[in-house]
Amino acid sequence: MRHFGHLPGEVRASLFHREPGEFTVDSPPQTLAVALGATLYCPATRPRLAEDIVKQATQGVVSMVLCLEDSIDDADVPGAEENLVRQFAELSGRGPGTPLPLLFIRVRTPEQITDLVTRLGAGVRLLSGFVLPKFTEERGAAFLEALISAENAGAGSELGGRQLYAMPVLESPELMHRETRTETLSGIGRIVDKYRERVLALRLGVTDLCSAYGLRRAPDMTAYDVQMIASVIADVVNMLGRADGTGFTVTGPVWEYFRPHERMFKPQLRISPFSSGRAESLRTELIEHHMDGLLREIELDRANGLQGKTCIHPTHVAPVHALSVVSHEEFSDAVDILEPQRGGGGVLRSSYTNKMNEVKPHRAWAERTLRRAEVFGVAREDVSFVELLAASLRT
Repeated sequence: MRHFGHLPGEVRASLFHREPGEFTVDSPPQTLAVALGATLYCPATRPRLAEDIVKQATQGVVSMVLCLEDSIDDADVPGAEENLVRQFAELSGRGPGTPLPLLFIRVRTPEQITDLVTRLGAGVRLLSGFVLPKFTEERGAAFLEALISAENAGAGSELGGRQLYAMPVLESPELMHRETRTETLSGIGRIVDKYRERVLALRLGVTDLCSAYGLRRAPDMTAYDVQMIASVIADVVNMLGRADGTGFTVTGPVWEYFRPHERMFKPQLRISPFSSGRAESLRTELIEHHMDGLLREIELDRANGLQGKTCIHPTHVAPVHALSVVSHEEFSDAVDILEPQRGGGGVLRSSYTNKMNEVKPHRAWAERTLRRAEVFGVAREDVSFVELLAASLRT
């Protein structure tokens, strides 16, 4: 699979200086963690789930979470589990050429992991891993041990030696409470480090975090405008997302809105990127559906050390991916910074002659940027996120 692989080859050639690379579930975990991009959540109760999965894959989705937790009623869990087993069997029967995203199941309890892996049978080979809710050191150990036990219990042959990944969700009230946050994050750090080879990425459950104080951000606001949430994000990245080799990929929070709402504040999209007759109607559409708030939050996610995003509606996927593409300017800076002859450090003027590149302090940024370029590609010099987004929405 590859990002923007749903676009015709000639369209990709017109957009990219360097096209997105291909990856599979067997790619290195560092690559997969970045490649997750916009991870689309879907209730496991959907009766045509297999068809929905294939449809989303053909429209550019590369990772999905099939949810057995908060997105469904407690009473619907047994039926949802049965539905998952049926739908995975149907997907297995469609043949190896069927386009599929990376598939994860969000469970409620550790016991569900071992039970579902057994019940999925041959269908487990389509599974990339599990999403682990309300993750703390104590709860996390049980989930991660269940993951290993499920493989050892017989799924290994069906998986062909491939291991299943875990994506813990950081959303417990202990993270919101100031007096318990540091110790909770320290505990999470200990357990994910112990099972490092299993942990693909850490996900932020901002909706649950807000619930601890009865909060909900409006469509005019980003997660970073809610100061209590912003402080949690900062502490999570500080303790678990470091760029020194000890950290993990931390993904951006969910954007809840996908239909027009009454607007209180001015739109957050400038006119100039959409001018020259290219995409004025796209700007209008984005503003009408409050996507300008989403676009701002995606940019703030990256500025605060997050990669990718949890999505609950298909319309959110294209904006996340368009803004994940590395610009030609970013790519040029990163390549210059990482030139072998500059290993000793120093300062140089950027090739765009508009900024300072300081080799040692900017090295970690450059390395992260080139990892993103591997899976999302590098835009042509005259291509912005507007053209990338417009092309994705036209398919």
